[in-house]
Amino acid sequence: MAALLAGLSPFVGAQGFEAVRLAPLPPGQDGGRAGVFFIAGTAYRGSDERRNLLLPAIDYQWSNGWFAGVANGLGYNASPSPELQYGPRLTVDLGRDEGRSEALRGMGSIDTQPELGVFFNRLWGPRLAFTSSLRQGSGTQRRGVVLDLGTSYGVPLGMQTRLSFGLGAHWANADYMQDYFGVTPAQSAASGYAVASPGAGWRNVGVNASLSRRLGKETSVFAGISFNQLLGDARASALTRRSTALTGVAGLAYAF
Repeated sequence: MAALLAGLSPFVGAQGFEAVRLAPLPPGQDGGRAGVFFIAGTAYRGSDERRNLLLPAIDYQWSNGWFAGVANGLGYNASPSPELQYGPRLTVDLGRDEGRSEALRGMGSIDTQPELGVFFNRLWGPRLAFTSSLRQGSGTQRRGVVLDLGTSYGVPLGMQTRLSFGLGAHWANADYMQDYFGVTPAQSAASGYAVASPGAGWRNVGVNASLSRRLGKETSVFAGISFNQLLGDARASALTRRSTALTGVAGLAYAF
């Protein structure tokens, strides 16, 4: 059950496939988790409008190293060591719908795109972990690149409950920043925003905390909160109405 509780933490960020979290399984054994999650976030990154979502989620790991699901994407853990996790991964950039906010009028929508990437995690026992991933393929021309770096620490509160804390930082290339925070001449004419060409740099940093509690042998509940701060050109963008964002997540999960 500790593996299930630790594995719920990717939902805290609620912003996409920022980290791979693989639950430790006995040799030769497969396993997964399914659940439903309520996310209280924002209309888009940098928005001052709230957006709530209720989403189903399922993730599965095979003993041969393959994994697939909503939190981790599709990938392969090539490491033979339980202290290291690394390999290729396929994820999805969810894009951005122009109709989601009046602030996006004239900017056009950014389509959902597949992302190819790699991940590397270093674990120090069941409590401390460093996570990283590199993802390429987002944006209007599929040239966006995002580097995700994070660390997390979990504290068991008895046999039934786990408290976790996390830190994260995210870097994006110029193509990604242009698509999500820049304004082209055509967009300027349609929206009224001044033309802007942001460069590559650190997009945001964040902290999070979560609490998971076991209800039965396979079932647990989960709640978490994250705080994110936009940085640099992302913070200075005309589309950024609020540079800080608070996201809450709550859910129910079943291990199988």
